[in-house]
Amino acid sequence: MEQILFTTKIALPGKSVSRYVVAVAASAAIAGLLFGYDTAVINGALVYLRRNFGLNSLETELVATVLLWGCVVGAALAGYTSDRFGRRAVLLAAGVLFCLSALGAAFPREIWQLLVARALGGLAIGSASLIAPLYIAEIAPAEVRGQLVTLNQLAIVTGILVAFVSNYGLAHLSHSNWRWMFGLGALPAAMLCGSLLWIPESPRWLLQRGARDRAGAVLRHISPGIEVERALAEIEHAISEESGTYRELLSRPLRRPMTLAIMLAVIQQVTGINTVLYYGSIMFAEHAGANAKQAIGMNVLVGVVNLIFTIAALFTIDRLGRRPLLLTATSGMALSLLAFAALLRWFPVGPALLLLPLLGYVSFFAFGLGSGVWVCLAEFFPNRIRGRAMSVAAVALWFSVSLVTATFLSLIKVFSAPGVFLGYSIVSAASFILIYLCLPETKGRTLEEIELSWIKKERLDRS
Repeated sequence: MEQILFTTKIALPGKSVSRYVVAVAASAAIAGLLFGYDTAVINGALVYLRRNFGLNSLETELVATVLLWGCVVGAALAGYTSDRFGRRAVLLAAGVLFCLSALGAAFPREIWQLLVARALGGLAIGSASLIAPLYIAEIAPAEVRGQLVTLNQLAIVTGILVAFVSNYGLAHLSHSNWRWMFGLGALPAAMLCGSLLWIPESPRWLLQRGARDRAGAVLRHISPGIEVERALAEIEHAISEESGTYRELLSRPLRRPMTLAIMLAVIQQVTGINTVLYYGSIMFAEHAGANAKQAIGMNVLVGVVNLIFTIAALFTIDRLGRRPLLLTATSGMALSLLAFAALLRWFPVGPALLLLPLLGYVSFFAFGLGSGVWVCLAEFFPNRIRGRAMSVAAVALWFSVSLVTATFLSLIKVFSAPGVFLGYSIVSAASFILIYLCLPETKGRTLEEIELSWIKKERLDRS
């Protein structure tokens, strides 16, 4: 029965792929579910934490941001550790940290205890944000790689929605509701640890470590009918030409993909998405006139829209390509944020109407930047340097998240809410221009073909 289950194929949009590789990708994507839940749960919890601990704006920003500082450290360490110990081992360590963080955040008596627990969660998220898409990209056949990597983003937005829904459901509790909000995260953490007991190690990492037979066996499972020896030879050839050090990231062939990766990582965050995901409840309560439970309920709609348009990206990213999705996203985000800022400034309206442009902004982000950036980061780099390269990009991403999160409430005090969102609109428009001018298309190409394209581009630039 197991053999039949894992060797038969199922249909993805326009493609046929083995059930086994989909099951493996989905198991790894549970890390994305935890990523989404742990980052978004703070949205509803902050409303009650501010009352429970008497937090001012700076202290509120600290509670929201400490997780992200942990993410920076986790992302910085994950590249080296995944290249040395394997993708699966790092995912398992992240699962354990997720569990410890959820339980630790549920039982603090002092605010510093909550900060420590959230920092541990940040270490897990930083690692998972890097390794989950990297691992999926390395086990996925080229023709469906974009769709399978997007499963991770789908899991992230599902985790965000689960956090918003559970926050709303727990909001009616009169005592310690925020403790339950944090504590529920231990359940998917246990699921992740269990799922990692059966999935294989990345075939590219196995081949890099000299385990050729095991790598071939994994390739046969994930791509039935593949010419295994030819695929192994292509990967071996790519590995033989790679030094695999951080210094190599500054070499001529990798300067372009490294610059593009950092650019996309920063763009994904400085366009402001996490101001909505982290501070949405506070924003709706303080700037749209909603009460606490209404504000948390409005975030449920944000989570639903986020999920729907991430699914849309899953069905289109390998059909339309990466560039069209990213260009559509940044242009739509710029217009939506402009409309939101205008309503806040010149046309005072109720919470329901104010929510509409914000939902438009979230839908464009989910359709493009939310999914496309992680796919690009997982595709840009040669195998042996991929973990370290994605680590650098992920550090840039999480540093950008922490900067936005740590300054949002303070910026509103200085520039007003309409001024801040007008600024994010301008950044989104500038991002459209950068992507249009700089980003190549990578859909349907093997990771080795993408690597060769950077080498050819560098040679053309020098000639």
